[in-house]
Amino acid sequence: MLDRYFKVSQRGSTIKCEVIAGLTTFLAMVYSVIVVPNMLGAAGFDPGAVFIATCLIASFGSLLMGLWANLPMAIGCAISLTAFTAFSMVLGQGISIPVTLGAIFLMGIVFTLVSVTGIRQWVLTNLPKGIAHGTGIGIGLFLLLIATNSVQLIVANDAGLPVKLGDIHSLPVIATIVGLAATIGLERRGVPGGILLVIIALSVFGLIFDPSVQYQGLFAWPNLMSEQSLIGQLDIMGALNPVVLPIVLALVMTAIFDATGTIRAVAGQAELLDEKDNIVGGGKALTSDSVSSIVAGAVGGAPAAVYIESAAGTAAGGKTGLTATIVGILFLLMMFLAPLSYLVPAYATAPALMYVGLLMLSNVTKLDFDDKIDAMAGLTCAVFIILSCNIVTGIMLGFVTLVIGRLASGEWRALKPGVVAITLGLVVFYMGGWAI
Repeated sequence: MLDRYFKVSQRGSTIKCEVIAGLTTFLAMVYSVIVVPNMLGAAGFDPGAVFIATCLIASFGSLLMGLWANLPMAIGCAISLTAFTAFSMVLGQGISIPVTLGAIFLMGIVFTLVSVTGIRQWVLTNLPKGIAHGTGIGIGLFLLLIATNSVQLIVANDAGLPVKLGDIHSLPVIATIVGLAATIGLERRGVPGGILLVIIALSVFGLIFDPSVQYQGLFAWPNLMSEQSLIGQLDIMGALNPVVLPIVLALVMTAIFDATGTIRAVAGQAELLDEKDNIVGGGKALTSDSVSSIVAGAVGGAPAAVYIESAAGTAAGGKTGLTATIVGILFLLMMFLAPLSYLVPAYATAPALMYVGLLMLSNVTKLDFDDKIDAMAGLTCAVFIILSCNIVTGIMLGFVTLVIGRLASGEWRALKPGVVAITLGLVVFYMGGWAI
């Protein structure tokens, strides 16, 4: 029944492989149940309430993506938009928590309308091949940076270049390097669940040898109706204030290009593109994450999006919605097993993310250097995703490079009206100061 519903055999996978991929994705993104409550807690949100909201959003979004869209992509609270919510909206501009949640709810509604009306699919269709592949390369580089920084392998530099090598003698750094090498070796041998095995092995290693990794219990009953609960606490009328509406639109614009680029990159990694380079079941995928942001505002969390870490599951062999469904079920259970989240240190999942990042760099072979402008626009997109630490910025500069490059080379006839329209929209978005 599972095989038929999720088309597991049809897509060249197995139930076992999908379960392993689901576990891998879950472990790669479970850090969100710690990071999101900490970030929003700094802005005055109740961390316990945010923990519950984070689990509910990830569970709902991943189950929707799995059961409805049948794609191996997990959804959760977007870390970048969580930071914007906490430090810009609440702390920076003094917007109250209920109004902030109302703004996230409105953002989700507008985002969903953009998805169901086909506007988002139109953006995806008008994404030039070079920029589409460049987004995959850039996200791969971004994953490498995120993973290495999470274990302090690469850290901020006080002077000179922005980054430098961290403490090469530290346990997390050594464990990460060994874990990456072991992951590459196991995957080369074709060991089933090699990525997951390394995550589990490093978690057990941490529990035994790392004093910072401690068993803090197994079960914790979630209190959904406490006084601190954020479920249903949103203020939609307050979010309709003319001062708040531009923030809602900025969230929508960022989500359109950030989340859409991520979905395209993960689908490419999972080989779920048809002969026209369109995502299999792409329409449902685009709607799933936008609807999840509506739920986010209602339950008291940050805007939702497809997680880049989903690529860890696709690298482990996930090709169907069963992978995402497993993730959704595990996040639902996570509400009752909160203490266990502390047993997976950053250096346990960093090797998986680094391995996936390296795999995604293979997109460079898909660039058509016979069309030099398209290829260079893709590389510009990739490089600036990592240099700016922002997917939308990379996509914007890729589009600008493509359009101006076509005009300067006299190849303006190769420009589609949609590409020009998207470029102008992105330039106005950035030059107007609305970019996040």
